[in-house]
Amino acid sequence: MPGRDRLAAELGVSPWSIQRGLEILVAEGFLESGGVRRRRRIQGGPEGIKTRDLRIQILLYESSDLQRDYLVDLRHRLVEAGHEVEFAKRTLSDLRMDVARVARLVEATPADGWVVVAGSQSVLEWFATLPTPSFALFGRRQALPIAGAGADKVPATKELVRRLVALGHRRIVLMAREDRRLPEPGAGERAFLDELAAHGIPTGDYHLPAWNGTPEGFLGCLDSLFGYTPPTALVIDEAFLFQVAQQHLARRGILAPDHVSLAVCDPDPVFAWYRPQVAHLSWYAEPVVHRIIRWANNAARGVADRKQFLTRARLVDGGTIGPAPL
Repeated sequence: MPGRDRLAAELGVSPWSIQRGLEILVAEGFLESGGVRRRRRIQGGPEGIKTRDLRIQILLYESSDLQRDYLVDLRHRLVEAGHEVEFAKRTLSDLRMDVARVARLVEATPADGWVVVAGSQSVLEWFATLPTPSFALFGRRQALPIAGAGADKVPATKELVRRLVALGHRRIVLMAREDRRLPEPGAGERAFLDELAAHGIPTGDYHLPAWNGTPEGFLGCLDSLFGYTPPTALVIDEAFLFQVAQQHLARRGILAPDHVSLAVCDPDPVFAWYRPQVAHLSWYAEPVVHRIIRWANNAARGVADRKQFLTRARLVDGGTIGPAPL
C-alpha cells in the first residue's frame, strides 16, 4: 500500500485524514501494519461472519467513563453488530484495581467477552489467563497476550516536552494515576521522563509525583507542588483532571498561561469551546472502536484474536501554554 504522504498528495486531502483512514483499514483487517516507517500490506479483508451473538461486559475504570463519547459509540456499534452489551455493575476504581475483587465480579457476571478499560498490569495479566475472550482498551497491556487498543502518545508527549523546554520551562510536572506510575512508569510516562533527561533536566519524584487516586489526594498533591517549588508547566494525564486542576489553581489565583502552563494528555469534546484552546494530545477514537468490533466478531466465530492496535496521537498546541514565568 502506498504511504500516507503519497496518498495525501494523490488524493488532495490532508495527511491526517489519510492516517485516520489507514488506521481504520488496519483495524478492519483490510491492511496489515508493517510497523513504524514500514509499508502496510493489503489483506483480503474480514473473513466469514460471526456465528453467534456474544454477551459482552464492559468493565469501566470509573463511572465517569460513561460520559466518554467513544464508549457510548462502542456500545451502540456492538449492539448493531448483534451482540448484547452491558456495563459491569462495578468499576475498577470501585474494586480498587484489586485482582481478587475483580475475579469475584467476573465469576458472578455471565459474559462471553470482556472489554476492560484502563486496567492495571496485574488486572490485565489476570484477564489474559481467562478462557473467556478479553480486550484491553488502554491500560498496561503491552507485552501481554491479550487483544488491545489504545493511543500511541509517545511521539506527541516528547514533542510537548520539547515545546515546553523551548519556552524556557524546566520545572515540568506530569500528574498521572498510580497505575500509570507503578510498578514502573508506563510508555507515555517513560517518554516524558526520558525527554526531560535528554534536555539535561535531572528527573525524580518531583516530575512524576505520587498521589492516592482520590479527589483529596489529587488536590493535596497540587497544593504541595505549588506550596514549595511551584512547577512552571503542569501536564495532566486525563481531561477531567485537567478541568479540576485548572479550577483549583484559579481559586488560588494561579492562571494559565500567565503563572503556569497547562497541558493534558487526552482530548475532550469540550475543549473545542475553550478560549484560548487547550494544549492537549489528540487521537482518533474511531479506529479503536473498529478494532474492538472486529475482535468481538472474531470471538463470535471462535477465532482467537490477541492482536494489539495503536492509533497515533498528535500534539494540539493551544493557548494554555506559554513562556516560563520569570
